[in-house]
Amino acid sequence: MKKSVSTLLTVLFSGSLLFSSLAYAQESQPEAASTPPTTVEQPAAAKGKKALINEQVSINQATAEALSEVMLGIGLKKAQSIVNYREQNGPFSSIEQLQDVPGIGLATVERNLSRLKL
Repeated sequence: MKKSVSTLLTVLFSGSLLFSSLAYAQESQPEAASTPPTTVEQPAAAKGKKALINEQVSINQATAEALSEVMLGIGLKKAQSIVNYREQNGPFSSIEQLQDVPGIGLATVERNLSRLKL
């Protein structure tokens, strides 16, 4: 009988420890983890606000600021390079001609085709 009581108390104590551990683990998790993550479909290269922009910008008329706001992978410095190239060499005759601007390659042009116009 003494062994049965001892076993029963051990089981109850172990169960209460397990329950309190689970309750503590659940309380210690941040609240953000309890809400499901929101998924937004966007290209892998898209980041930040640019991923939400659905407008086109003219590479022959836009300011460096406008280009950098719309184009993926283009910051203000590269956008200024586009404007400088345009001022020195005249207007672009095709969007693909952006590859002639130092620091802008085929991948960047292809990534931005839907965002650009002449």
